[in-house]
Amino acid sequence: MVLPHEPEFQQAYDELVTAVSDSTLFTEQPKYKKVIPVVSVPERIIQFRVTWENDKGEIQVNNGYRVQFNSALGPYKGGLRFHPSVNLSILKFLGFEQIFKNALTGLSMGGGKGGSDFNPKDKSDAEIRRFCVSFMRQLARYIGPDTDVPAGDIGVGGREVGFLFGAYKQMQNNWAGVLTGKGLSWGGSLIRPEATGFGCVYYTAKMIEKATNGKESFKDKRVAISGSGNVAQYAALKVIELGGVVVSLSDSKGSIISKNGITVDQVNAIAAAKLKFKSLEEIVQTEAKVFGGDNAVEYIAGVRPWTKVGQVDVALPSATQNEVSGDEAKALVEAGCKYIAEGSNMGSTKEAIEVFEANRGNGVWYAPGKAANCGGVAVSGLEMAQNSQRVKWTLEEVDEKLKDIMETCFENCYQTAKKYSTEKGNDTALPSLLKGANIAGFIKVADAMFDQGEVF
Repeated sequence: MVLPHEPEFQQAYDELVTAVSDSTLFTEQPKYKKVIPVVSVPERIIQFRVTWENDKGEIQVNNGYRVQFNSALGPYKGGLRFHPSVNLSILKFLGFEQIFKNALTGLSMGGGKGGSDFNPKDKSDAEIRRFCVSFMRQLARYIGPDTDVPAGDIGVGGREVGFLFGAYKQMQNNWAGVLTGKGLSWGGSLIRPEATGFGCVYYTAKMIEKATNGKESFKDKRVAISGSGNVAQYAALKVIELGGVVVSLSDSKGSIISKNGITVDQVNAIAAAKLKFKSLEEIVQTEAKVFGGDNAVEYIAGVRPWTKVGQVDVALPSATQNEVSGDEAKALVEAGCKYIAEGSNMGSTKEAIEVFEANRGNGVWYAPGKAANCGGVAVSGLEMAQNSQRVKWTLEEVDEKLKDIMETCFENCYQTAKKYSTEKGNDTALPSLLKGANIAGFIKVADAMFDQGEVF
């Protein structure tokens, strides 16, 4: 499949096909080859216009989308993204990744993704509400708790989910768990905001434990994190809780680097300011007390953190796709980085992944986003379960279930990589979690598609 007009989707497709083809899976079970051309075409793509009124009374028009990619394992499940960069290629890549990510959680969820090229950053609450109502007016007929359950993503937080849910409820005259990431007082789950960041750290903790035969943990590890949104914030807080030292955060305009470690107070200050769409540069300047003295940070404009962090043990890309280049991957390896786990979707370029994979024999271990960041959608699945049962689980119950899902996901990726590895005689290299994650997710989806007659 060659799709020059859809580069992001082409990259996601190539990653899966290469990972599966470079294993022994097709040799041992050739029937799985039949699945590739079927699973890589969405079951349905819905595209619609969204017309809404700004605060000046002027009509505005945006494009809206929902890619319902695969429902073999359950209702379509995946976020809605409101960002000017949104197009079909990005949504197809995210939806394709979501199929296999959701399969790795072990929960009954298919894969999908949607959103709009609407930019919420410079809009008032009233404009965002009017946009969400108009967006849901088009989407409502295609979703439902047993059909398609969207969630939030970039540009879609608790406020937007609330507006979307309220519009759906009014239009359908139906209170159903049709969106996840809801408010705690009306069907939301505890740990949902924290889930992707926490889950990524739980997965990485298992990588460290397995690689060192239980001798090491996050304690005293220097951890570079990119991003400063939801995923990065909670990953940083969990790393700090486990005794690690967070040396960086970033946003689209630059990075902050800390020699002594970013503090909980600094993460909380960033979280509060990001709700107002402030940049890290502004935050560091306006919160001088929090970011000064012994806890001083260096702000570097126009760069990602990877080449600026110095010696580092762990890297958690947690911003957006393709945020680690080949040269940055080499810099991380040279800086001593042993563990790379993506909190973002497809956070590393093809060239970066090749660098990480080539260094597995040297103890460098890379985990793709479809495994390492599946904690967010896992807790969305737990929110769906709570909604179906009309119950609410405690924070401890949800956190324990999340940790168990992430540890089981790691073990599944690890064992699958060993089983289908083409390096079976080489005990010096760590098994490829890139291959393990792709193959494990692929087999689960493929088996369901065979059983349901979608492939034969």
